[in-house]
Amino acid sequence: MRLLSIFLLFLALTSCKEQPKTTEVLVSNYFTYGDSLETAGVKMIPIQTPIGEFKVWTKRFGTNPKIKILLLHGGPAMTHEYMECFETFFQREGFEFYEYDQLGSYYSNQPTDISLWTTERFVEEVEQVRKAIGADSSNFYVIGNSWGGILGMEYALKYQKNLKGLVIGNMMASGKEYGAYANDVLAKQMKPEVLAEIRALEAKKDFANPRYMELLLPNFYKEHLCRLKEWPDGVNRAFKHVNNEVYTLMQGPSEFGIGGRLANWDVKNRLKEIAVPTLMVGAKYDTMDPKAMEEQSKLVQNGSYLYCPNGSHLAMWDDQKVFMSGVIQFIKGVDSGEKQVVF
Repeated sequence: MRLLSIFLLFLALTSCKEQPKTTEVLVSNYFTYGDSLETAGVKMIPIQTPIGEFKVWTKRFGTNPKIKILLLHGGPAMTHEYMECFETFFQREGFEFYEYDQLGSYYSNQPTDISLWTTERFVEEVEQVRKAIGADSSNFYVIGNSWGGILGMEYALKYQKNLKGLVIGNMMASGKEYGAYANDVLAKQMKPEVLAEIRALEAKKDFANPRYMELLLPNFYKEHLCRLKEWPDGVNRAFKHVNNEVYTLMQGPSEFGIGGRLANWDVKNRLKEIAVPTLMVGAKYDTMDPKAMEEQSKLVQNGSYLYCPNGSHLAMWDDQKVFMSGVIQFIKGVDSGEKQVVF
């Protein structure tokens, strides 16, 4: 009996000593990128456009040949910074993922030729980034939020043969329906005197007036964009670094719906063409109608729906537990062969 006790104690001590070595190897593999010069995962990827070559900023996290995720930020022309919250969640799961500033955004080249700012060209940019990171249909996931959701849907409609899974966060598939929701539902939730003053400024196209943002921040952004009392640093930096020229050209100057070059954007009737497993994310307080997001999950061929009951447009921040656990569950499910995931 005494010999057995000594043997069990020896096994316990041995396993305790060996465990850190195993962890070290796993961590070492995860952060080994095979680069001759280590740059903390940052690379400027060359992109070919109709007017020449430019470079876009990317940052890689981890190594996982089974799961490679590309994050598509909103705007257009916001930055990856407000999506930095994915870092701790995805690294804990061992996912390989990439933060990325689209062309025109703060950390990437910012050419001034307005012919570049079309959805079609951005789609080709994403495809070039995919090739650069070595992703394919066996492991490539796209997660798009807001404008990034537009880009994600458009990319899937052209290049879904290269996708393993798609996540569309907080973006309706019809610009007109989004505008109607903003005007008919969200605007009416404001105090009448506040809405009247906002409308008066918009009628005069006085969007640069500081008063416009003074009204929007507490009455619209804090209600429907991010409901946290104190906005995270990454969100603040993304707003500080937005390229307003590109944003206004494509999105339009008003925050009530889409204007600019995206005014007539609508792929709702084409969602049935998307066969790749797709997660649609809606949130109760979002600028996007959560019921429309749920409907979209039924229009694609293999759709799942995640509802964030406490979230807004940036539900990855203000309903973080629900959002992140759902997205992670979806990715793991698709990786294991599931077409649809129930939450």
